[in-house]
Amino acid sequence: MATVSRQKSILLKQFNETRARTLSLVQTLEKDDFIVQTAPFMSPPKWHLGHVSWLLEVVMSKTINDYEFYSQEFSEYLNSYYHQFGEPHDKDKRGLATRPTIDQVFEYFHMITNKVTSILQNEMLDEKIQQLFFMAMNHECQHQELLVYDLQHLLADRYRPLTKNPLPTPSLQESTSIKINGGLYIMGYPGDQFCYDIELPEHKVYLDDYKIDSYPITNKQYMKFVEDGGYDDFKYWLSDGWDKIQNEKWNAPMYWEKIDGQWMTCDFLGKRKINPNDPVCHVSYYEAAAYCKWANKRLPTEAEWEKAACWNEKKQIKTIFPWGNESPDPLHANLLESYLWNCSEIGAYPNGKSHYGCHQMIGDVWEWTSTEFSGYPKFKTGFSEYNDKWFANQKVLRGGSFGTPSISIRGSYRNFFRLDERWLFSGFRCAEDI
Repeated sequence: MATVSRQKSILLKQFNETRARTLSLVQTLEKDDFIVQTAPFMSPPKWHLGHVSWLLEVVMSKTINDYEFYSQEFSEYLNSYYHQFGEPHDKDKRGLATRPTIDQVFEYFHMITNKVTSILQNEMLDEKIQQLFFMAMNHECQHQELLVYDLQHLLADRYRPLTKNPLPTPSLQESTSIKINGGLYIMGYPGDQFCYDIELPEHKVYLDDYKIDSYPITNKQYMKFVEDGGYDDFKYWLSDGWDKIQNEKWNAPMYWEKIDGQWMTCDFLGKRKINPNDPVCHVSYYEAAAYCKWANKRLPTEAEWEKAACWNEKKQIKTIFPWGNESPDPLHANLLESYLWNCSEIGAYPNGKSHYGCHQMIGDVWEWTSTEFSGYPKFKTGFSEYNDKWFANQKVLRGGSFGTPSISIRGSYRNFFRLDERWLFSGFRCAEDI
């Protein structure tokens, strides 16, 4: 573990960068944009700004004797699901509250930034307290990504990001299935920096031999499933999934629309034809599993995914990222700081491939796995009500997306969502038994 003083220096730097990045995401919004909630599954930008600051107050309340929260009104509105701090505000009613105002939320945001900065600069913090602030900072990174999902749903191409870079030119690649040898694999986070409690402890799992796709499933591949009547045939679907697509009248991924015989989408790049070479995005677990059954394959388990991403068979070592232990940069993966605001085509990041030759396992789209979200053996919670209360009815996703901040992703990172959720940047790759 890095020394306490070095960790504190890293924490202060990353905290300042994280707060600045949050502000940059909303800098071009109009005032009216901050309060709108377009669907029950998303949140108004105002709420995200306030909530990430409120969570910092939660951490301060756990580290400072007799800490008093800034405002009872703020706490009631900004509490997402922490019953230890009172009754959480209904998520689907966050857009109905006109108070606190956006001006008050910005004032609160800056006040909390200054308060935390002072603590990190001047206070003696032991390792346990520093880890709580690292958790709060990574929590803010999670909400930056959720904010990006919500901005797309709210504004699509009317959102004007401060930075927008051109999409990379991909190398011509054909997707193949890569054989991965089975045996014992040590799963979990192997490093000495911050990780979430659900990435620990490292533990042994046994895997049979298997194959996994070298790339995520593309729009072109998924479109074949759609055009083959995949959404009309119950035999591909889990029972709950079939009920869902019938009740919601799903016939394609979220944001897809067929106009004059042509599949179109509407996202940050505007209303446009589907790019066949992009990874398919905005599919639920149900849709990913149905495609796999149609293709006579299956979703990988998260252990299979992690080994394909991070195990170096030749050196018999596990790395933090598919390409090694170096932190991500725009040559490795399409993450938030790439500022592409879209998936990149398959083959765009040869420098980011895994030791086995699997591409784009970090960035672009979160990848559904077949694994139920629960704690690892001998799991110990690091923060009550943060992760462990969700150990039911969720599936694990791996790898990050083009909305994920680079400091908050690694090969061992475990995301989780309900099986029907698809407003996130979610895709998948297939696996098969040997």
